[in-house]
Amino acid sequence: MNEEPHPVTIFSGTAWEAALLKSLLDNAEIDAYLKDEIRGYMAPWHVSPGGTDPVKILVSSVDAAKARIVVDDFKAKQQSE
Repeated sequence: MNEEPHPVTIFSGTAWEAALLKSLLDNAEIDAYLKDEIRGYMAPWHVSPGGTDPVKILVSSVDAAKARIVVDDFKAKQQSE
């Protein structure tokens, strides 16, 4: 049975992290959408408890596995710095 594509949240972080990661996803030819980009920057406590990780990145469920590879690589590089 084929499942209909649906949005999947693959990352939550700061506005600049999300923008950088979206750029990496775009380079990998994965369509991504930033959720709460403006509110997450201007008033992060309105979109998440304590204002932590307010901006979310959503991709299609069709691209989720490919996108998670890009996200995991991004996180690994952040931790190594």
